[in-house]
Amino acid sequence: MTRRNQTLFNQHQLNPPLLNQVAIDQLQHGQAKPLFLLWQWLQQDELRMAALMTCQKVMQQQGITDWLISAGFIRNLIWDNLHSMTSQPLNDIDVIYWCDNTPSSAEDQAIEALLVKQIGLPWSAKNQARMHLRNGDMPYSSCVDAMSFWPEKQTAIGVKLVPSDDHTTAEFQLHVTSVFGLGCLFDLSLSPNPKRDKAIFNHRVSQKGWLMHYCKLSVTD
Repeated sequence: MTRRNQTLFNQHQLNPPLLNQVAIDQLQHGQAKPLFLLWQWLQQDELRMAALMTCQKVMQQQGITDWLISAGFIRNLIWDNLHSMTSQPLNDIDVIYWCDNTPSSAEDQAIEALLVKQIGLPWSAKNQARMHLRNGDMPYSSCVDAMSFWPEKQTAIGVKLVPSDDHTTAEFQLHVTSVFGLGCLFDLSLSPNPKRDKAIFNHRVSQKGWLMHYCKLSVTD
């Protein structure tokens, strides 16, 4: 991390997670510990925190409120820690957002350029208001709706920072969005999403090499 990015990280404080309704439902089913661990592991990862703060700044400037850093950004962090492994390099940072204002690939590229200008990380921005066309689905109504169609349940998780509203010294809170709950990530299962053809799931499992890299994972239905 450059000195500039280290300064960006140090100048901010975070409160414990702000949970959306899905996460609150999971808390009612004994998920308090996984949520706390996720919050703790994120705060220990300076690069991921710098990415979160950078994305929050850019999305706020663009007036986009429905956004998340998703997929491997969180999934791999959890699996790495559960395997007592050093965090993998961030080969790509999946930023998803939903904005129905003339959705186009040019808009995605413009947001990626703004993010790279702030911090040179491998950003990938995708407006979920147009991704249904690629996937052959009905239009998605939000980031959460889009994630609910992803091939494996363990990937449908995202986080973002939101301004703190509890009148403390902390500037932001962590917002966790988990479509299928955190249990399927913390129990080290790998399971297909019934909304998708299982062949897509099988291909991704083979292509990604998850079972070879993470020896404790097991495929379940």
